[in-house]
Amino acid sequence: MRLRVGLGDLLCSAPALRALATVRPDVRVTLVTWPEMAGVVERLGSVEELLAFPGAPGIPERPPREDGWPAFVRAAHERGFDLALQAYGDNPAANRVAAALGARLVGGFAPTGWDPPPGTEALHLRYPTAEHEVRRHLLLLEHLGLELPPDAERMFFPVTDDEERDHAERLAGLGLRPGGYAVLHPGASAPARHWPVASYAELAAALVADGWPVVLTGTPPEAPLTTHVAAAAPGAVDLAGRTDLAGAALLIRDAAVLVGNDTGTAHVAAAFETPSVTIFQSGDPRRWAQVRPDTRALTPGVPCAPCSHLECPIGFPCSTATTAADVLAAVREVARAVAA
Repeated sequence: MRLRVGLGDLLCSAPALRALATVRPDVRVTLVTWPEMAGVVERLGSVEELLAFPGAPGIPERPPREDGWPAFVRAAHERGFDLALQAYGDNPAANRVAAALGARLVGGFAPTGWDPPPGTEALHLRYPTAEHEVRRHLLLLEHLGLELPPDAERMFFPVTDDEERDHAERLAGLGLRPGGYAVLHPGASAPARHWPVASYAELAAALVADGWPVVLTGTPPEAPLTTHVAAAAPGAVDLAGRTDLAGAALLIRDAAVLVGNDTGTAHVAAAFETPSVTIFQSGDPRRWAQVRPDTRALTPGVPCAPCSHLECPIGFPCSTATTAADVLAAVREVARAVAA
């Protein structure tokens, strides 16, 4: 069960799913998650099917669709699962969902302050709060007795030959070369992760002044953000809403650097080992940041961060703590690290 709606969540889960498929190819894996993630799940592979989750009380990603719960539970019971694993996180509501699936055995993460039912202790792992998101899912498999392959933590993002061809044509049409441009991604899945668009505009103008061709990416709803940024940076290429997921991912792969929020694009960069600068606000860098010489994770340094709020109740003090000058300095550091 991975009841998340973020691209980054699934990219960080994918190494564990791949390891499971590699070590136990005899096991049929069903991933319980939201139906709109079907395209990402299919791309990442390692599972046989997606069982669409309708939501449930206590799971905050989407309001629960109560009329879908009976059919969901019925479909789960019909599959006769041998094992249901709560791989959602530090939230006992997810354990209640796992228990409802009708599996012969139920295990997974044991949230803080929640105790597994008697007799299931060995199938549960106390939620490892201090670990990176990729590592914690692998730890769960190790806890269940799997011997993981040496490269188990490597992230990945598969693309097809047709997608590669489309990407090469796009770069040529824009006059861009691999490794010769910077990507800015000002959007994020939650308001608390949005660095101010005015700061992105200031950064984009500074990067153009430094001689960088700037490419802006985003989903169609994020186009107003990129339009604002592009207006401040003459020559910036605004591709928000003009590429599919693979197109955006390949733009990130071939960038000299990605600058963005703590959101899915940062994990796309990690999958391709693209140099990156990630601006953290409410998010926890211990859980989500990549640690390499060519990456920087900028944290706000305010006492309330990190936090779990998707909407800030005190006016986003973290959003202004990191300045455009801070981010520009980090980009220049990354560029020097790559050149070295």
